[in-house]
Order: sequence, then C-alpha cells, then structure tokens
Amino acid sequence: MLSEKIKEYLKEESLYDETEDENYQRVITKLNIDQNSAFADFNTHTNAVTFSGKGNDLYNVCWFAINSSYYAQVKNMSIALKLPEEYIPLDSFEGEGGYFYNRNTGQVLELELGNNYVAFQNGTLQPQWDDFISFLEWYFEIA
Repeated sequence: MLSEKIKEYLKEESLYDETEDENYQRVITKLNIDQNSAFADFNTHTNAVTFSGKGNDLYNVCWFAINSSYYAQVKNMSIALKLPEEYIPLDSFEGEGGYFYNRNTGQVLELELGNNYVAFQNGTLQPQWDDFISFLEWYFEIA
C-alpha cells in the first residue's frame, strides 16, 4: 500500500481517487502483481493517464493496459532489451531510457541504452530503488 505521505501528495495534486475500479484491478491481476502492493494501489487509485516528475512521464499502467497496446509494449521491450520477464515498463522509453518495475521484488530500475544497459546485462547494475514507494518519493520529489 502507498504511504500516507504519498497519498497526501496525490490528493493535494487531485490525482488520487478512493474509487475501486474493477477493470484496473483485473489488469493488476493479469500482470501478476500483488493487489496489496504500493504499485497496485498507485495504479488503481490514481485518476491521471500519465504523471510528470523527474525524467519521463510515468504511465498509469492500468489505463495503458486497457486503452493501448501496453501488453505488446511489455513483450516488445522485453525482447528488444533482453529484459527478464518480471520487468514491466513504467513509461514509453523515450530518449532511449526509462523506468521498469520488477513484478517479483517491487524494485524499480532506471535503464538507459549505452553503458547503463551494458552494466545491467552484465549483472553489475541493480535496481536503483528498493521499492515503489521510494521511487515515487524520488520521482515526485516528496520530502
């Protein structure tokens, strides 16, 4: 679940909605993500399509899964970038870089083509955020 600090920020920005959306919950299930995770809470209770912060605009993954070719994007990025299947994109990978959520660990990885990508493929680059909450705090600059 999201921290109160993040929920308050999202509410202040008019981005948080308490309403339960069954379609969004089905997406979380289809993606094999824990319904009680911060990732699920964020994506099922926010009411924007994308979010601006540091770096690329983040997706509301549920909205994109329902209204775009998100599942194909997951598959194509996995193949093109040789990513383990547990990683799903959090953005469009514009500018040859983006964020990826690890469905198994809850960690978030920032990946860019070049040395960063080579380091990840060699196993020397690990996810920069241990959990989705710390990633959101960094992304939205929540102190």
